[in-house]
Amino acid sequence: MATKTKTWQIVGGKLEAIESSMVDERRTEAYDLETWIASNPAIIGPDLIIIGRQVSTKSGLLDLLAVDKDGNLVVVELKRDILPREALAQVIDYASDVAEWDIEKIGAVCIRHTQRNLEDVLSERFPDINLEAVNVNETQRIILVGFSIESSLERMIGWLSDHYNVNINAVVLNYVRTKSGEELLTRTSVISEEIEQERVRKRKFQIPMSDKPGEYDDVQLKELLKKYLSQDLHSSKRIRSVLLPVCLERGAVTRDELKQEFVNYNEAENVRQAGYFLSLISQQVGMEKNDFLRQIIGYGYPNNPWEKDNYRIKDEYRELVAELLKELEQ
Repeated sequence: MATKTKTWQIVGGKLEAIESSMVDERRTEAYDLETWIASNPAIIGPDLIIIGRQVSTKSGLLDLLAVDKDGNLVVVELKRDILPREALAQVIDYASDVAEWDIEKIGAVCIRHTQRNLEDVLSERFPDINLEAVNVNETQRIILVGFSIESSLERMIGWLSDHYNVNINAVVLNYVRTKSGEELLTRTSVISEEIEQERVRKRKFQIPMSDKPGEYDDVQLKELLKKYLSQDLHSSKRIRSVLLPVCLERGAVTRDELKQEFVNYNEAENVRQAGYFLSLISQQVGMEKNDFLRQIIGYGYPNNPWEKDNYRIKDEYRELVAELLKELEQ
């Protein structure tokens, strides 16, 4: 049996059952439910902002893509009727693709949907957060939304959450059209918001990060760097066009000095935006898989344990980096 909420309206001191549904009222997922949730995503969870609708993934179109206050991506799948157990495989498929997205791809989705940069959207929605400390897409969350839920799906969601700390929840909405024609939505969730937030804080699924440098020989190192710096990604371009040249020219460079250099190089409109770009570069340098970047780029943590500073090109690689930048300019 599926869980379903029923509603009665008090009319003239008596209860009258309301049997309306989105299907009966010819309301659709794409044109109605998506629009309602996008207008106020608090109905499916606190501290969310929608950055994409009908987003292309390797497995098809994702209904809604959101970001929460901690920078985690939230995959939202909608059904205007019952949530079947098959929806779980579908939404996990979406999440497994989204988990691999870098900040550049996420930013492009945000611009298409909102016509604004991701950093501006986050700053306006969450004015009290420090953008430079936000690690976007460190963790993924899943929210299934429907108007009833199969008991088997509800059981699986609880099991995944309780035993594997998977950040997954289901929100069951109840659509009502009253006798006077007003439309109402109410909600309940399979897992309480308090427990869900605790699951998110545990951050079970994290991007592997490291400070350990690579140990490649010069030939391997140059090939890895060339491949990375030739990518059509904003962060790799900024490392190539600003970070490396400035470090070669000036030696050790502080974070604040680098912010100003981004402005001087016309790569950022202002120091605040430059700080956000530098935080993205810091994330790239810190990814475990990018140990070749850490092999040539040195840095420290003089002010905060989470904020890289005092960037430099290691002495033994200055000539290699200078040669590589010249080759990439040709």
